[in-house]
Amino acid sequence: LLVAAVEPVIAATGISEFFLGVMLIPLVGNVAEHFVAVQVAADNKMDLSLGIAYGSSLQIALLVAPLLVFGSLALGQPMTLVFNMYELIALVGAALISSLIAADGESNWLEGAQLLVVYIALGLGFFFLP
Repeated sequence: LLVAAVEPVIAATGISEFFLGVMLIPLVGNVAEHFVAVQVAADNKMDLSLGIAYGSSLQIALLVAPLLVFGSLALGQPMTLVFNMYELIALVGAALISSLIAADGESNWLEGAQLLVVYIALGLGFFFLP
């Protein structure tokens, strides 16, 4: 349902398909998971909140992406996991920043604000990327 709505949104707004696929669809597609992570963080259960966030990311990176590569080969539309330089910097940077934030086992509003700023900066980069 969400993927079928992509082309009309692209036609109506002029947003690139790349930006929509990298930033908006994952955000909207996992809104329930994000909501639960925020709820348990508000209840001061940071281990569970981080577990939800990291578990979701690892599931996509280590299970879904390789399955898509093999599935695309079976369907005759090969998909590779070749990233351009900005995507690679964003991926490594996001992993580095999230590990630095989680290293002390505590969280506060400033660290959350830093993560939001990084997400917005990456989003702006992906939006203006040709």
